Amino acid sequence: MLNRHALVTGAGTGIGAAIALALAQAGCRLSLCGRSHDRLQNQAEALRAQVPDVAVLVTPMDVTDPEAVKAAVQQAQSRFGPVNILVNNAGQAHSQPFAKTDAALWQSLLDVNLSGTFHVTQAVLPAMLEAAQSGTPGRIVNIASTAGLKGYAYVSAYVAAKHGVVGLTKALAIELARKGVTVNAVCPGYTETDIVQEAVRTIVAKTGQSEAQARQALAAGNPQKRLVQPHEVAQAVLWLCAPGSDALNGQAVAVDGGELAA
Repeated sequence: MLNRHALVTGAGTGIGAAIALALAQAGCRLSLCGRSHDRLQNQAEALRAQVPDVAVLVTPMDVTDPEAVKAAVQQAQSRFGPVNILVNNAGQAHSQPFAKTDAALWQSLLDVNLSGTFHVTQAVLPAMLEAAQSGTPGRIVNIASTAGLKGYAYVSAYVAAKHGVVGLTKALAIELARKGVTVNAVCPGYTETDIVQEAVRTIVAKTGQSEAQARQALAAGNPQKRLVQPHEVAQAVLWLCAPGSDALNGQAVAVDGGELAA
């Protein structure tokens, strides 16, 4: 069992909610972060129903706002002590041809996906390092994407941001390698989430395909011909945080049914 404090961003739905459940079942104290208080509260109630003895705190934050991040992290650490496991899951995607990607869209996707990871990691890291030096290892897991490892058309800003997340992961992993903290990325392929639902709606609106056809098109790049499920991503995160994972550092683990191997 992991008797550690885990903070998960974007924890209200989808992959973040699945990660929170996996960590709760592993015995973590949980700080759930995201922009929607109602979604976080619903997730906290769902966790208590499935893991009755879970210790969970709802701490709303906007990862693009450094001061809001600091305040939320301070609240979480006041309740549960230093964050030992950080999962940077908050993310946003938007489909647009490069020629129609304006500066505002470009910046907003960098702000959420890349700078958000930076802000939360900076806020959590000092206490995490102190705890690691006292014998409790630290784990940082950044939820990137296969878009951080390859290119996709019509999502250039998202691809650039997720490549940045993978690069940040590798750089920080080397910097912290001898300090008791590992840093890894998990890179899901198309996963059954709100982001994919939005992509399906976009495909339907722009091509006239049915929803089933749109979903099939997204799943086509996966050799298993299906969408990844959130709990599968959560299990990869749990593996990177489990005892004995100390040598896993600076990795970008693809959860994609073999897409990048094809």
